Parts: sequence; C-alpha cells; structure tokens
Amino acid sequence: MSYKRKQVYYDVKTEKKIVALTFDIGNGNQTAKKVLDILLDKRVDKSTFFLSSPMLESFPEVGIRVKQMGYEIGSHGYNHYNYSEYDNQWIEEQVTKAEEIIFKVTGVRPDLIRTPNGDFNQRVLDKLSEMGYTTIHWSADSLDWMNPGVEEITNRVLSRLRPGVIILMHASDTAQQTHEALPFIIDKLREKGFEFVTVSELINEEK
Repeated sequence: MSYKRKQVYYDVKTEKKIVALTFDIGNGNQTAKKVLDILLDKRVDKSTFFLSSPMLESFPEVGIRVKQMGYEIGSHGYNHYNYSEYDNQWIEEQVTKAEEIIFKVTGVRPDLIRTPNGDFNQRVLDKLSEMGYTTIHWSADSLDWMNPGVEEITNRVLSRLRPGVIILMHASDTAQQTHEALPFIIDKLREKGFEFVTVSELINEEK
C-alpha cells in the first residue's frame, strides 16, 4: 500500500494535531469490552487494535466487535516471545499463523504488526517487511499494563503528547486500570484540540 515508506514507525512528523490511539489485546475479554464501551460512549471512531491470535481463538467476539465498530486491526502475533531471539523461519510461521487466525475471525488480513514486547532488531524488521508488514512501535507509552494508577497512566500519555504520536495502551485483562484512565485521556486530548486517527491514516500524513 502507498503509506508503507518505512519498516517501523514510532510516530509521524506532522503539524496537524492528530494522534493514533492504539491498543494491544493479549489476553482475556473483560477489559476489551470495557474499553470498547468507552470508545463507543465517547464517540471515538478512529483507533487501531493489535490483536493476539491466541486471544482471538479464545474470545473471537472481541475481534468481531472491533471489526464491527470500524476500528483498524493489526497483528500482535501468535506466541508472545521476543522475535529477535528466533530465526526467520520461526518468525514467518508465527506471523502467518496469526494472520490466518485474524482473517478467519475478522475477515481482515493485517499489514500492520506490533511485535510482542515491542521487541525487534533490523533482521526482524527486514523479515516482517519482506512479508508485507509494517512494524508499529510507539512514542507515548502509558505503561497501563503495570497498573500504576489512573493518574500515572493519564500523566504518562499527556506528558508525551505532541502532533503525530502513537499512544500505546492495553485492553488485556491484566491491564486493570486502562478503562478507568481512558475517559480522562480522551477528554484531555480533545480539550487540547487533538483528533484521533488510525495508524494508517497517521502514516499517510507524514511528509
């Protein structure tokens, strides 16, 4: 696709007040339900979800709802291991297996991937690019998976706010405070004049 100009994105240089709100979902379905309810209630119609395929196998309704709500879907792989510690054949098997599961559940063949633990090196990027994937990292890490408190999650995002950031949050059940912090983050971003876009839309803005 036309927006694939780099192998990996942390953020995008743009003068527009836009951000990409992204969520990794690695386990469970309860936090995901709460997060999706909040996005619906707050009328956030642009977001990107990186879905773990074992989670989809256990809770296909999560992926189905993400698709039905019109959000962008990316891959979070299959096994949650560091790709840089494995050879290219293993990476290809993992990514292909994940892709097939995501397609089976959602009808989407993703071309964006966030590697487990955000781990990669140049070899991994080369391999993923060869497979047609763009790797998406982040520039505003909420650390919500550590459950540090609603205020800390909110402050970490807001303190890193600038046009073109990619915000990392989690909608896994292990992230038990995400749904509590999310409404504050959405409201504060809007108060500051920011709009939400998908990762693909953000990448298209890069000059």
